[in-house]
Parts: sequence; structure tokens; C-alpha cells
Amino acid sequence: MGTSGSLRRRAVAAAATVGALTLVVGCGGSDSSATGGGKKDGKVTITMGLYGVMGIKETGLLEQYEKENPGVDIKAEIAGDEQTYYTALQTRLAAGKGLKDIQGIEIGRAKEITDTQADKFADFSDVSGTDHFLPWKESQISTGDGKVLGLGTDIGPMAVCYRKDYFEKAGLPTDREEVAKLWEGDWKKYVEVGRTFKKDFKGDGVAYMDAASGLFNAMIYGHPEQFYDEKGELIYDSNPVVKEAWGLAADAAEDGLTAKLRQFQPGWDPGLANGTFATAVCPAWMLSHISEKAGPANKGKWDVAKAPKGANWGGSFLGVVEQSPVKEEAKKLVAWLTAPEQQTHIFKEIGNIPSSRQALDSADVKGAKSEYFSDAPIGQIFGAAAQEIPDKQVLGRKDGTIKDTFSQGLTLIEQQGTARDKAWETTAERIEKAVG
Repeated sequence: MGTSGSLRRRAVAAAATVGALTLVVGCGGSDSSATGGGKKDGKVTITMGLYGVMGIKETGLLEQYEKENPGVDIKAEIAGDEQTYYTALQTRLAAGKGLKDIQGIEIGRAKEITDTQADKFADFSDVSGTDHFLPWKESQISTGDGKVLGLGTDIGPMAVCYRKDYFEKAGLPTDREEVAKLWEGDWKKYVEVGRTFKKDFKGDGVAYMDAASGLFNAMIYGHPEQFYDEKGELIYDSNPVVKEAWGLAADAAEDGLTAKLRQFQPGWDPGLANGTFATAVCPAWMLSHISEKAGPANKGKWDVAKAPKGANWGGSFLGVVEQSPVKEEAKKLVAWLTAPEQQTHIFKEIGNIPSSRQALDSADVKGAKSEYFSDAPIGQIFGAAAQEIPDKQVLGRKDGTIKDTFSQGLTLIEQQGTARDKAWETTAERIEKAVG
């Protein structure tokens, strides 16, 4: 997503590579059944378990580390699907065997790890040179007694991706700064723009936004508390933040402003390719997916505008298992991989937004533009959004499950015409069953 377009191509290629394979064996080669590393004949072997496109193997960082540290051999396995990866990780944690020295941890799993598996992961609170992260990032992987169970990789600050050509057909501004002013400070304004769009759009078959669930996620993730309070108690049914987000998302669904889709579910990718919606609430990591699925024919039609309010959706960590025979060497590798320079490198290569304050402030990040998205200054837009996110974000053990359940509930309104109160009741029943 740089001005040369090479970043986007590499991101798409990396995504395609990971998506095509269930397991990819990384540097040094490895049997997929390999577990922890060790020391032999003066050589240190470190194993890693990763998922998706974290950018750690895809951008050549592991080879670089091996070159700079000749006595280290790194073997990385990458699972294409995080759900499959995490299920296997839980099984191995319970069994106490089959673990890699370094394990990736997705943000939706962080609370469950800190609450139930803290004794299985090494503490990073004593590692020097790791004070460069955004304050809320480190808090997400910290225990109540001060242990830090991993170091942050990327984050998911949010913006709004929109089709300039469709906005023009609706008589709306197309300049990204003018567009951002339309909804500045309030997601209700974003929905109100949708009503104007629907009324004035010259054409058929185009909805204002892709999914009510995308709006819901953006609203709740801009606040310190969402589904749980700091004591770990469920508060989704009483939290005014959740109630407001549900109400506004339901308004959008009932008013026919959505394409009745769910992001990353069947129908969404064809919607991008066929141009069936004009806007999508998009965390930074979604840009490569949109550009791939919307395809070359839509290059330059999309742009990125600042969201009404800052919010974060997504992000990951790297943890080291306590029983690793090369624990200290693995911690050193994690600290290096998540250092500002390496986070900046990953951003330049595939667009993952750094969780490091220093990396966000670097010229390479601040000056980055996306050729596909009309040369939008994505480094500035997403970097500013990251700074707006509250310093504390309270996570819960089943955040991911609850988020998915709310998305399904909003789909009941969008696709089946279910009354919002009935959809809420069904959603609450499903949540209680899932987390009870």
C-alpha cells in the first residue's frame, strides 16, 4: 500500500499464500509436529506458532535475525485460520506438551490467557527496552499482579473506507477531509449521512454500508468497557455503550442502509467485487483484504476517511511459554521482533499498523500512502486513530464469542426482518448459553 503499490501486492500475496496452506513451515525447515526448541552443539533452536498474516515470517525478519545471530535457528509454523490455531493451542496448554517456544496470541484471546493460563507463559515485565508500546496495548496482556505475558505486534485502529464515485452520485463530498467532517465526532452523523445517500443516490443496487455489525463493532471498541467490567463480570446487557451501539446499528438495518451482509462472511467478498455498498467501517488490517477482493477494476474508486471516533478492532501479541528450554533466548527474539524498527518494517511491507508509539511516530509510517485507496495517507489516518483509543481497554474471556453473537443478532434484523427487541432477546440467550 505504498505509493509504488508494492506493499499492497505483497500483502495480497502473503494473504493468498497463508490462506492456501493449513500450515506453512518457516525458517530452517521443520516437521509440523515439532514442539519446543533447545540447545545442541552450541546452536539454539527456537520454535514459533503463528497464524494468519502476522508479517513476522512473510517479511523476512526471521532470516534477518538468524543472519545477525548465527547461533540461532528459528522454525516457524503458520496456521491460516486463527480459530483452528487457538483450539490447538488450548489443547496443548491443557496437556502441557506440543507447545512452541513462542506462541501468537490474538487480542480476543488475551483475557482468557491472562486469567486462566498465566502460569504457562513467561513474564516480560523485566525485559528492558520494551517501554515503547501504546499504554493500552500492554494492559491487554497483563495480569492483575503485574505480569506481562507477551509483547504487542500490530493493532487495528479504525477508519471508514468509502467509494468516491458513489458519493459523487449521491451529491456528497468526495474529498476525504470533507467526508470526515460530515460525521465528525458522532457515529449518529455517519448513519444520518447514510439516509441522505439513500435518498439522493442516482442509481440502483447500492447500499450505503456493508453491515450493521461493522458499525456496532466500531462504536463499542472506542470505549474502555464493552462486554465485561474490570472484575470480569458480564455487563453487556446493562452497559449503555453496548445498548447505544445496538440501537444505532438496528436503526441502520431497519432503515435499509445496509447491504445485509456480515464482514468476512459469504456474500461480503462478492459485494466488494461487484460494488454493492458505498462504505465499510475498516480497521487498518482490512485494507489489504478490500483491495484484493474489490480487485484492480476498483482501484482509485475507494478512499479512506477518519472515523467519527477512534476505536480499535484487532491486534496480536507474541508470548513465550514458561516451560521452554530456550525461554530467555525466545524472550530476546520476541523483544527484537516487536521493537519499533521491526514493527515499522512489517508496516512498510504489508501494512500492519504498529502497536509501538515510536514506530507510529516514524517517518516511514507517518508518510505512508495507499495507491489503491486514492493515495490516502493511511499512516496519518490510522496513526491518529490509534492515539485516540482509551489508555485502558477492559477485555473479557469470551469477547470474541460475544462479538460474533451480536453480529449474528444484527443479521436477524437485516436479513430476516426480526424486530430489534426479539433479536436482542435471542442474542442474550445465545450469549448466556455460550459463556455460562
